[in-house]
Amino acid sequence: MRIVIAGGHGQIALRLERLLAGRGDEVAGIIRKAEQGDDLREAGAEPVLLDLESASVEEVAECMRGADAAVFAAGAGPGSGSTRKDTVDRGAAVLFADAAVRAGVRRFVVVSSMGADPKHEGDEVFDVYQRAKGEADAYVRGLDALDWTILRPGMLTNDAGTGLVRLEAHTGRGPIPRDDVAAVLAELLDTPATAGLTLELVSGSAPVSVAVKSVAGN
Repeated sequence: MRIVIAGGHGQIALRLERLLAGRGDEVAGIIRKAEQGDDLREAGAEPVLLDLESASVEEVAECMRGADAAVFAAGAGPGSGSTRKDTVDRGAAVLFADAAVRAGVRRFVVVSSMGADPKHEGDEVFDVYQRAKGEADAYVRGLDALDWTILRPGMLTNDAGTGLVRLEAHTGRGPIPRDDVAAVLAELLDTPATAGLTLELVSGSAPVSVAVKSVAGN
């Protein structure tokens, strides 16, 4: 498959790029800083220089043409303020989804956040983030031209992945290594029967492939 990843230099994205390239997929990662390119090449991905906060739908669609799937893994990141939560976590996600529709890329996977909710209340930066992610998820769910799956991991850690997870519509809160999030994303890309599902993910007892198969088609 050819897979385009938004937020290609993110911690989850780099892990996913290594997994996909390692199994023979062709991977392109969208980045906004040229100096990030070497890290992507090292992971086996092709860097695509594009700023999702200022690019047009057509510019993004152009780099997605011919792809089999797209993954939105971008985020404003820790330390960013409320404004960028809106322009990246909501705005860039909407742009990337619209570009996928324009490019004819149906399979679309979103890395969201547990607790994301367009009606989330509060004015703290984290509240704005949860609202922005929720609004982006709601927008994607409204696009009939996409076979979308939304993944909402729990608290992300840099612990070594165990390959054992709990993946359900509602898991309750808990930690999850970024390694395991990437492994689940790779499996979701291979499992189109998970289209139309919003799934929460925490560490658990089921091997990744088993966990994904068990929710497929539900």
